[in-house]
Amino acid sequence: MNRTTLSLIAVATALAAVTGFATLTAPDSTGAAVAQTPALLPVERTSQLCPAPSMSDIAETTYTSFTPAGTSGSGTSGSAGLSESVVTLADTAGNTKDATKDAQKDDKSDDKDAKSDGEKTDSAQDKAFLALKEPGKPVSAEASGAEAPALVGSADGRLAPGWTTQQTTTVSVGGARGLLGMTCAGPDTDFWFPGASTEESRQDYVHLTNPDETAAVADIEVYGKDGVLKSEVGEGIPVPGRSSVPVLLSTLTGESAPDATVHVTTRTGRVGAVVRVADEKAGSDWLAASGDPAARLVLPGIPADATDVRLVAFATGEDDADLKVQLAGADGTITPAGNETLHVKSRMTASLDLADVTKGQAGSLVLSPVGSGRAAPVVAALRVVRGKGANQEIAFIPATAPIASRATVADNRAKGSTLSLTAPGAAAKVKVTSSAGTGGGEPAVQTYTVKAGTTLAVTPPAPKGLKGSYAVTVEPEAGGGPVHAARTLALPEDGVPMFTVQTLPDDRGMVSVPKAREDLSILGD
Repeated sequence: MNRTTLSLIAVATALAAVTGFATLTAPDSTGAAVAQTPALLPVERTSQLCPAPSMSDIAETTYTSFTPAGTSGSGTSGSAGLSESVVTLADTAGNTKDATKDAQKDDKSDDKDAKSDGEKTDSAQDKAFLALKEPGKPVSAEASGAEAPALVGSADGRLAPGWTTQQTTTVSVGGARGLLGMTCAGPDTDFWFPGASTEESRQDYVHLTNPDETAAVADIEVYGKDGVLKSEVGEGIPVPGRSSVPVLLSTLTGESAPDATVHVTTRTGRVGAVVRVADEKAGSDWLAASGDPAARLVLPGIPADATDVRLVAFATGEDDADLKVQLAGADGTITPAGNETLHVKSRMTASLDLADVTKGQAGSLVLSPVGSGRAAPVVAALRVVRGKGANQEIAFIPATAPIASRATVADNRAKGSTLSLTAPGAAAKVKVTSSAGTGGGEPAVQTYTVKAGTTLAVTPPAPKGLKGSYAVTVEPEAGGGPVHAARTLALPEDGVPMFTVQTLPDDRGMVSVPKAREDLSILGD
């Protein structure tokens, strides 16, 4: 094999690792270039970031990590672990400082504490807070109070394909009361969060977490119903290496926006981003990023007993969007009376109050362009309320792409987990696997049929002899229509219907890599 051949294959493989796709071309017998069909191979390395879970002293947090078993070609070795990162606070000028420092100490004391903190940080980064040993068996760790850490980590080898970590926090009383759940995400450079707010009754923090050793610089823009909100402090926010920075949205602008869209981008480096919401009347939860802007969106997993549902959408491009609003329920797809369409102006946030739209049956919202004109890309999310009066609780459902191959959600309990499967187009068959528990048990598998245009809400198959929590893996079978999925975890407490909803995007455990021909001499010397 010659040097040129090796270089071309190496470049193509590296490109696939970064982008998830690469194409290699070679001339045929006539000299014409022919694209080689790419092969699907398991990813070799992946990263995850979990923000600091709460500022409450009575918060109880569980971290659960899992990799599905049975990924062909992933090898026999590998590691996966998450370590603590430093939490720093951003002031209104975009500067950051260590959240653990006491501002009242003198300079000498500060220097001593800074050295001590640095030593602790180095030690924490060297030791995994949560380490996964093998595919198919979830592991968990717990932390209490406001000191529960933000985590950064990676997986490689056989533990990389489909690796996922769930962070679940319970706060029983106070202004941040609620069940806060999120799937720890990988780093990126661009995020959209429709459904945020800067009004007085809300405390929305954008958490920026940097997995790398070098600092990242992020910009945060906030858009209301009339466009971007004026801000002089949302640009150039530094995020130190292996650190997490929470930024209170209301400090970025003096304008109040009940329904807002947050856009996070990075100038240098990459970050993980998520919004922690605390509503003084309706509890708290995490708002995850919406899927990529698209003309057609699905927001899966609205609980059957939702008492209030609010859609927030944002048109990311230069064109306005006119959206048809539909609900895919248990018996088919309907158009909510009086809420048939939503007009979203370019670069502006629009909202629609859908009230108790599910009427006792779990459903999913489907957005599509009105008519056959030019379709404008949008992002969207739902604010969902269960309960009434003083016993309300909120959760958020962002728009989510269909599962291309496989998706997993961890930390399912013996009671309280509901899986919503939506087939907005053609009917689909879906294989659902419940793993062994964190403390023991045997996996369970069941296949479901989702009728065209419907949402099927099921309790995942119970693992045999379950001890602890378990993971649920969803795999649509070939030949069916696209499938969107979400998991609702309900843990009621003292009359409050605490719940959280996590959508299930594809785990991207496989990447397209170009196949090499048997005779590679065609690539030249």
